Amino acid sequence: MQSKVEICGVNTSRLKVLKNEEMVALMERIQKGDEDARQKMIEGNLRLVLSVIQRFAGRGQNMDDLFQIGCIGLIKAIDNFDPKFLVKFSTYGVPMIAGEIRRFLRDSSTMRVSRSVRDTAYRVLQAREAYLNEHQAEPSIDQIAKMLELKREEVVTALDAIADPVSLYDPVYSDGTDTVCVMDQVRDEKNTDEKWLEHIALREALERLPDREQHILDLRFFQGKTQVEVSAEVGISQAQVSRLEKSAINQIRKCM
Repeated sequence: MQSKVEICGVNTSRLKVLKNEEMVALMERIQKGDEDARQKMIEGNLRLVLSVIQRFAGRGQNMDDLFQIGCIGLIKAIDNFDPKFLVKFSTYGVPMIAGEIRRFLRDSSTMRVSRSVRDTAYRVLQAREAYLNEHQAEPSIDQIAKMLELKREEVVTALDAIADPVSLYDPVYSDGTDTVCVMDQVRDEKNTDEKWLEHIALREALERLPDREQHILDLRFFQGKTQVEVSAEVGISQAQVSRLEKSAINQIRKCM
């Protein structure tokens, strides 16, 4: 007994499959405005939609949503198909369905990525899948780049562009009591609240110094000049520069 798998309330195990002769006959009726034939053509090609959306599985999208978007592509393909093309409907329909899904994925992405980068990413995924099917092994970035005649950096950038964003609050480890989140692993050690408060206190302490001491500290520690260079610029001896520098630093320490 075939298992029941439902997508959008449709039992996929019972989807109809039309023969090519049946589709040709239905298309002739559709061309004459037969809505019943159009409906039968749609229902008879839902398996085609199902086969296409399998390519986009594992990308964080709800399969029901992809199936509905694929059906929109199918309807567009049926409405625009011309029997004079002398090709099977599937040859025309598959690119239409896949294109509709790609547009949906591009437009609904949380992060906006250029179309060229996203198209490159899809080529990379297709190359990866082809290599996996042929060699039963995962290809390396360098192998994919060679297959597509791309730079390694282009492949990495393309794959990063379609990766789903991760919340800072997503758990990465839990021992049953404490949970470690993404933010715990990527937090900024430099720009902490403590560093920020120290920066404010330092700035206020500097502002309390006389102008000459502020100027000497600026030349010494922000512009990186030696005491000899500072003495020549300020017009005092090196010994005076050293004394004023030490006095200013002690005052800052007291203020902080």
